[in-house]
Amino acid sequence: MKLYVAPLIYCFLIPTVFADDENGGLKKDTAPPPPHALDEGYRGTENARIMTVKQAKSMHDGATISLRGNLIDGQGDDKFVFRDKTGSIHTLIPLSVFDGRTVKPDQMISINGSLDTKTQPPVVRVNRIQK
Repeated sequence: MKLYVAPLIYCFLIPTVFADDENGGLKKDTAPPPPHALDEGYRGTENARIMTVKQAKSMHDGATISLRGNLIDGQGDDKFVFRDKTGSIHTLIPLSVFDGRTVKPDQMISINGSLDTKTQPPVVRVNRIQK
């Protein structure tokens, strides 16, 4: 009986050892790169569907948006500012979308979501983040 208890205890202790103190989200310990230095490499067929913030702001309400750039600021709860070479836009990113991943301002990410132009300024409601 004692032989079965020790492995069972270890099964419960091991996940806590590898767990982060945070649940993901934006970690603001590094400065984002300046807009003119947001160079990106070739990423295959994904480039065909990526647009700029400037293009996204001119689209209709409910449009599907795919952007590549940096999360530069968190404004409380699920509100963030996203920036690429052409400008910045406000985003709503629920904690569940981060899925436990931490994003730093200097990391290039891709976001997918829908544009909400009913609010001023326009907001992207993000449903997917890719590092």
